[in-house]
Amino acid sequence: MPALNLETLFQKRLDSVKQRIRATRHADDVMLEISADICRLFNADRLTLYIQDEGPSIVSRVKTGLNAFKDLRLPINDQSIAGYVAHHRRLVNIRDVYDSAELQRYSPNMHFLREVDRRTGYRTREMLVAPILDSNNAVLGVIQLINNRSGEAFGEMEEKGITQIAETLTQTLATTPQVTSKILNKYDALIKMQVLDAKTLQAASQEARVEGTNIEIILTENYGVTRAQLGQALSLFFDTPYEPYRSERRVPEVALRKLRREFLESTEWLPLSIEGESLTVMTLDPERLQSARTVDNIFQGYQIRYLVTTAVDFQATLDHYFGQSKPSNELSNLLSNLGEDSDYGTDHDTHVEELDAATDNELVKFVNKVIMDAYQMGASDIHIEPYPGKNNTEIRFRRDGGLLNYAEVPYHVRAPMVTRLKIMADLDISEKRKPQDGKIKFKKYGGLDIELRIATIPSAGGVEDIVMRILAAGEPIPLEQLGLTTHNRERLVDVVSKPYGLFFVCGPTGSGKTTTLHSILGHLNTPETKIWTAEDPVEITQKGLRQVQVNRKAGLDFATVMRAFLRADPDIIMVGEMRDAETTSIGIEASLTGHLVFATLHTNSAPESITRLLDMGMDPFNFGDALLGVLAQRLAKRLCSKCKEAYQPTPDDIKAFISEYADELRHTPAWQKDPNGEAKRLYERWVKEYGTDGKLTLYRAKGCSHCNDTGYRGRVGLHELMTATPALKKLIQERARVAEMFSTAVAEGMSTLKMDGMEKILMGLTDLKQVRAVCIK
Repeated sequence: MPALNLETLFQKRLDSVKQRIRATRHADDVMLEISADICRLFNADRLTLYIQDEGPSIVSRVKTGLNAFKDLRLPINDQSIAGYVAHHRRLVNIRDVYDSAELQRYSPNMHFLREVDRRTGYRTREMLVAPILDSNNAVLGVIQLINNRSGEAFGEMEEKGITQIAETLTQTLATTPQVTSKILNKYDALIKMQVLDAKTLQAASQEARVEGTNIEIILTENYGVTRAQLGQALSLFFDTPYEPYRSERRVPEVALRKLRREFLESTEWLPLSIEGESLTVMTLDPERLQSARTVDNIFQGYQIRYLVTTAVDFQATLDHYFGQSKPSNELSNLLSNLGEDSDYGTDHDTHVEELDAATDNELVKFVNKVIMDAYQMGASDIHIEPYPGKNNTEIRFRRDGGLLNYAEVPYHVRAPMVTRLKIMADLDISEKRKPQDGKIKFKKYGGLDIELRIATIPSAGGVEDIVMRILAAGEPIPLEQLGLTTHNRERLVDVVSKPYGLFFVCGPTGSGKTTTLHSILGHLNTPETKIWTAEDPVEITQKGLRQVQVNRKAGLDFATVMRAFLRADPDIIMVGEMRDAETTSIGIEASLTGHLVFATLHTNSAPESITRLLDMGMDPFNFGDALLGVLAQRLAKRLCSKCKEAYQPTPDDIKAFISEYADELRHTPAWQKDPNGEAKRLYERWVKEYGTDGKLTLYRAKGCSHCNDTGYRGRVGLHELMTATPALKKLIQERARVAEMFSTAVAEGMSTLKMDGMEKILMGLTDLKQVRAVCIK
């Protein structure tokens, strides 16, 4: 009976609130006049009301308790909770928005936007969200209740109540000026231009809401409105010039180096050009962008000129800047033209002069397109692989350590394509029997300021393979963002802060050694410190560093540069690679005479680096005195943050995980004395550092459009830091075996590559398959 009375009282109060909502004129009245009553009715802490925007997105009205965030725009998709509700038109009741496993029961792509909590200090827990739909089941908005003050999840009574509130809000939002007037006013000029009438524009607006798409797409596809006409209407509405998509536009360097595609796509703007202190920007809504001061905060001190564009023009320009996950229509057209053109010749009649002079030649455009797409897709290498006879030539990109198919080129253009690349790299086009290597400065051929290291290799069937490494000039990553565990970062900072000594970073080609060294140098780079670097090539530049490019053809090798550095009053010296005894000897000498020396080595692990250097003939006593430490590094594939799937490991899974982690600890005194106790303490530490509610959560790859259905996107560093302790220095001087040095280092606190990788698994960054793949002993 008490439960019935409670429901009756709730319904009575609910009817009163609904009556007040019916008396309001639009969404702002609801938020300003009734939001507090709605919160009291549901015993909720806060309320957010979203309304459907003119595009496939929803935008919040003023929210109770969150007045600092007056305009939160969310796309109608599975990425956010409110966006999911609008997209699927279904109610969602969540107990804890920080519980990834609970969110992923709705969708693997759903995430809670924690940024608002981080900025305000507020902790969101429970969330009850319902869609607001019109009679045609089109989305008008979303109502969201946050945090049940009882600390429990919202119940069935509250679910029924918020559904009734949403139904009552339908009439209010249907007449809200922000939902109707702005959309119609933006394109009002189309009526004045006699492109369409008011009734047709109203119908197009309704269709867009029902289909959850942008009204511009409806107008162009269903009503024959051209992009130019849309642009003219927007220009008149915003009193701002219209800027269309231009295929010949040069991509400004800042767009690719400092801005992420996801950020620009969500904030709906793109930088077009920078001239002196003037910046030109393309956007869908100049008024909103100016009021948000998004561009002003990023480009402080610049005079900003805003140009309006259509949604289609914006998307095309965005793809032009950052490329696409698969060949675009532009690439398909170029390939089609290459396939139809019979004037390119064969392997024996390439017209070099014509290829070099005809800048509008389809082949020239195609080569430039391949390089630009590779850079914009985040590839590190471009592989051009021709096959004998009339077989097509394959082009593949290496990204995140793996190769991706990009395109196939008709067989009859393989020789002209190779010739074109040789011309760009200033190589001998007549030499096809010997390997050649060189560099391409792409800025003179395309819109990107990048260099490519090119290698040509004769292969079977009288053809030549080409591999190009993209050397994109970049900035150092801050040491805090390098992906080091807290344990390794603290030890690394302590070691490299010594006034003199020798420190190595080792690993195979492409494992990020140079990036790590520059992060360390960035940490040490102060006005009172003189730093010289010798590199081949110089990929990362830093203000304050004096960087020298090695040129062996001119007699400028690492050893020569090192001797010059010692006469140039250095505090810190960085050598790209110590590959010979002379360079290593100079490095040891410099470290013993008061300099801090950094270098890279191509070795598999930290202890193996020591034996490699001793095998070069280094004096073990001098080397032992000079050594500060060795950091071994690998790159493992990172789980895609958009689709990775959380799961709870079984007790057997945890037991096997601990057993594999402890493989390299079993010979340490602590594990030999009490293996069960050490395993228990290890598990307790993991739960404390990485667990939630006393449990560990692991993640596995799933696959989505964001990661090309691979389950992985990006890479994460695995690190093995061996510091030169007195015990280790003694072993070096005694020329001890690698196994003995390894055991001593682990006993003194070194995490091996595999151990560090397994910690990254617990952090949700990668999985065991990827760690095993790069940590083979």
